[in-house]
Amino acid sequence: MLPFVQVMREADYNKLYDEKYNNSRQRRERRDSRRTRRSDSRDRRHPAQTKRARLKQRMFDRGMGLDLPFLLLVLVLLVIGMIMMFSASFPVAYYNLGDSYYYIKRQAIFAAIGLAAMILLSFFNYNKLHKVSALFIGISWVLLVVVLLVPGDVHRWFAIGNFNVQPSEIAKFSIIVFFAHWGSMYYDKMQYAKYSVLPGLVVFGVTAALLVLEPHFSGIVIIGILTVVMLYLGGMKVRYLVIGLIILFIAVLIAAVTGMLSYAMERMDGWGQALNYTSASDPEMWNTTWQTRNSLYAIGSGGLFGLGLGNSRQKFLYLPEPQNDFVFAIVCEEIGYIGALIILLIFALLVWRGITLSLRSKDRFGKLLGIGLSAQIGIQVVLNILVITDWLPNTGISLPFFSYGGSSLIMLLAQMGLILSISRTANIEKQ
Repeated sequence: MLPFVQVMREADYNKLYDEKYNNSRQRRERRDSRRTRRSDSRDRRHPAQTKRARLKQRMFDRGMGLDLPFLLLVLVLLVIGMIMMFSASFPVAYYNLGDSYYYIKRQAIFAAIGLAAMILLSFFNYNKLHKVSALFIGISWVLLVVVLLVPGDVHRWFAIGNFNVQPSEIAKFSIIVFFAHWGSMYYDKMQYAKYSVLPGLVVFGVTAALLVLEPHFSGIVIIGILTVVMLYLGGMKVRYLVIGLIILFIAVLIAAVTGMLSYAMERMDGWGQALNYTSASDPEMWNTTWQTRNSLYAIGSGGLFGLGLGNSRQKFLYLPEPQNDFVFAIVCEEIGYIGALIILLIFALLVWRGITLSLRSKDRFGKLLGIGLSAQIGIQVVLNILVITDWLPNTGISLPFFSYGGSSLIMLLAQMGLILSISRTANIEKQ
C-alpha cells in the first residue's frame, strides 16, 4: 500500500473519531444544561413547597429498590397461610356464624391493610424511629391498661368498630424498637449493669406486669425472649444476662407462690400427657386436654403426604379454634410432613434473609431493629410448633402469616416493611 494512502485513511479515521466525540460531548452539554435549568426551577419554588419536598425526601427514601427475595418469601407465606387458614376455618365458620367465608373475608381485608402498610413503610426512613422509641413503649403501656377496662375474665382485645385491637402485638414491636434504640445509643456502655440489666428489668417488668393482669402469659414469654435477644445483641455481657434471668426466676417463683400465676398453672394441667387420658379414667383431664389431643390426632393422620388440601377430618368441630393457634396441625393433616417441612423451610429462609439484610445496614440501629423483627418471626414459629405438638403448655401462640387475626397480621406485614426499608439503605451502602 502506498504511504500517502495509509496516511489518508488514518486521517479519515481520526476525523470520524473526532466527529463522534464532538457529537457525544454536545449531547452531554445539552443534557447537563437541562438538568441545571430544572434544578434552578426547583430552587425558585415557594419556600413552603421546598420544605415539604425536603421533608418527604428525608422521610421516604427510595433507595436502590426492594429486596425481591425477601418480598417474595413474605408473599409466598402470606398466600399459603391464607389458603390454609381458609381450609381450616370454613367448617367452624359455617357452624358458628352461618358463613363459610367469614374468616377468610376478614383476613383478606387485614392482609390488604397490612400489604399497604408494608409498601408504605418500605419507603420510610426507619431511623426516624430513634426519636419515638420511648413513645412507642409508652403507647403500648397505655393500651395494655385500656384493655384491662374491657369486661370479662380475660382482657386481651378491645374493639374499635368491627376491628379488635390486641395491644400485646404492639408491645412486641415496641420492645424491639426501644432496645434497638437503646443498644445503638449505649453500645459502648452495655457492659455496665445500669445500662443493660436495669433498663431491661424495668421495661420488661412493667410490660410483663400488665400482661399478667390480662392474663396473657404467652405474650410474656415472647416479650421476655425478645428482651434477652435484643439486650444480648446490644452488647450486654453474658454474666449480666445470667443475673437478670436469676432475678426473673425469683420474681416468677414469688408470683407462683402468691397465686398470681393461677391461670398459667391451670393451662399447664395435662401438659405432655394429652394422649394418656381417656373419658372413662379421668373425664375432667380428658376435656382439659381435648384441644391438644386432637391436634396430635391431626398431625399423626397426615402422614408423609397428607390427606389432601381441604380433606382434614379434625377441623370438622373436633379441633377447637382450628383457624387460630392450631392451624398448623391442620396443615400437617392436609399436606403431610413433607408439605409442613417445606413451609418451615420457607420460614427459615425468611428469617435468614431478614437477618442477612439487617447485617448489611449502614448503622447499628438498623442492624438491631432488623434482626429483632426477624427473630420475632422465628421465635413465634418455634413456640407455636412446640405448643401444637404438646412440647409446651397450650398457652395460645399464633403462627405468623397463618393464624387468623387482624392485629397480628397487620403488625407483622408492617414490620416486614421496615425490614424492606433497611434493605434499601443496605443496598445503597453496598453500591
